[in-house]
Amino acid sequence: MKAIRVTNPGRYEDLEICEEAAPEIGRRDVLIRVRAASLNFRDTIIAKGTYPGPLAHRVVPLSDGAGDVVAVGADVTRVKVGDRVTANCSCDWVAGPMMSEYRANSIGTTIDGMLAEFVRVEERAVIPLPESLSYIEAASLPCAAVSAWSALHVAAPLTPGQTVLIQGTGGVSLFGLQIARMFGARVLALTSTEEKAEKLLALGAEAVVNYRDTPDWEHSILELTDGKGVHKVIEIGGAGTINHSIACTRLGGEIGLVGYVTGMGGGIPPISIQMRSVNLKAISIGPRLSFQALLDAMDATGTLPVIDSVFPFSEFREALNHLESGSHFGKIVIELAN
Repeated sequence: MKAIRVTNPGRYEDLEICEEAAPEIGRRDVLIRVRAASLNFRDTIIAKGTYPGPLAHRVVPLSDGAGDVVAVGADVTRVKVGDRVTANCSCDWVAGPMMSEYRANSIGTTIDGMLAEFVRVEERAVIPLPESLSYIEAASLPCAAVSAWSALHVAAPLTPGQTVLIQGTGGVSLFGLQIARMFGARVLALTSTEEKAEKLLALGAEAVVNYRDTPDWEHSILELTDGKGVHKVIEIGGAGTINHSIACTRLGGEIGLVGYVTGMGGGIPPISIQMRSVNLKAISIGPRLSFQALLDAMDATGTLPVIDSVFPFSEFREALNHLESGSHFGKIVIELAN
């Protein structure tokens, strides 16, 4: 089979297509022929060797993908050969809170990921796909969509009428907008261009603030909420945005900390969190049962992911460069097989 391995972290040019045998499966494993895989921000820093978490030597990257079951182990009961499936990023995390041991079996970081023609996944991570989703659409979901779902359910479930703030137009943010609208919530958004603002409004955002024109955008968000602030924030910026987010979160509100695209450093004054009684939680994607709930909700409402572009397998470097450019709107997908 063809696979991409991170052999010399630091440059996309050093990522090469390798020829190797398909993975052998154990009694509780499933072998998936990958039809499509999608990119997340962390895939760029994995390829560059700056990922802060544990990483297997010469790992096949990409946590997100979808395809067909082509073989199952002797003890597998949840799926069968021929099923259309995706997989939860943390193979061992079925339900409940995140546990440290789950990091040892994480697709695309500590075990081989989806940028290969075949991938071996433990049965408990596999999830059948609804007919309403194509391989390309399903491949966009595991990391970004589940992270958005988790970020909107930090301390309490998302409910109709609440106000949600999303940042930018990457996968997590757009899924956050779509999920919030499925629940009947109000969405405020941040972006950098008028073109992207128009697209966000078309997707259902009530108002959009340009963070380049308005660096202290928390004041605009407070104005849009009559000074009360938002109920929930999907925080993807990190060092450059977190203090602004706290400032426009209402008393007792929630912030789901998903990413760090503006930097991994910075500092948060404890008094800011205490004075607003903010529930701040780091999001480590989510368990399989949350992923299943998300799929059920999308299927019931006819919600489809926003796909920016689809690259062929041979152009995986171009796909990574496109993601890093920040010019995308929605998910970037690599198609491995029709």
